[in-house]
Amino acid sequence: MTTLARVGANLATLANALLGVGAVLYTLAGNKLWAMLLIGCGIGFDGLDGLLSRRAGGPPSVSGRVLDSVADAITFGLAPGVLLAVHTEHASQWAPWYPYTLLVGLWIVALAWARLVYFTLRAYQQPHFIGASTPQNALALVLLLLLFDEPGFFGTNPVLVLLVAAGLAAIMVLPIPYPKLRRGMPLRWVMIATAAALGVSLVPLQFRPAVGSPFYELGEVAALVALVGLILYYLLGPLAVRSAPPARDAGVEHG
Repeated sequence: MTTLARVGANLATLANALLGVGAVLYTLAGNKLWAMLLIGCGIGFDGLDGLLSRRAGGPPSVSGRVLDSVADAITFGLAPGVLLAVHTEHASQWAPWYPYTLLVGLWIVALAWARLVYFTLRAYQQPHFIGASTPQNALALVLLLLLFDEPGFFGTNPVLVLLVAAGLAAIMVLPIPYPKLRRGMPLRWVMIATAAALGVSLVPLQFRPAVGSPFYELGEVAALVALVGLILYYLLGPLAVRSAPPARDAGVEHG
């Protein structure tokens, strides 16, 4: 069972990395909605990796921790940065801001990678995260683009997207404590519901439903549910650190 869990964890890490590569390619090909969906799937495999690693028991290997961070660097660092920097939809509205999209995209990648390097070398031993995790930032960026870029439930707003995306990236490296969402924490279920709502929003949008159609309305409502969950996480996360339960299982905790 332990060996199977280890193998499963490694396969989940590999799947996470491949989904990140796919997200980059889809973005460059002009299909950002598919790229967003692949990043969301990567978050799911990242969580599965941690679950299987904990079930395997024992301390995580150095190689496993490094490989996990490499996968995260692709899916939750590089892919979100490219997602923000490349715009094939609403090109006329984004054109005046292209130099800034590149700068903010590089900012996201640089801070995510810096966080992952620090986490891999030192911070993985701490009982909580310092700053929001990279999967959390990727989740927030995907939702931000759904609301204000493509499909733009609230219209296309390049300035707002750039400012909020830069601020969210900074939270990854600010000395703000965020909990590792272990079993028994109410906030864990909030984030599971948030990720599920984002998936519900993204799946029907792949078919490009017409504005006002049932599928479009479903995507919009689900995105708003995810927005509430993310706001709760960013506001209540630091407060939940004090009441976080002690670690019950060994395994990889993702940065």
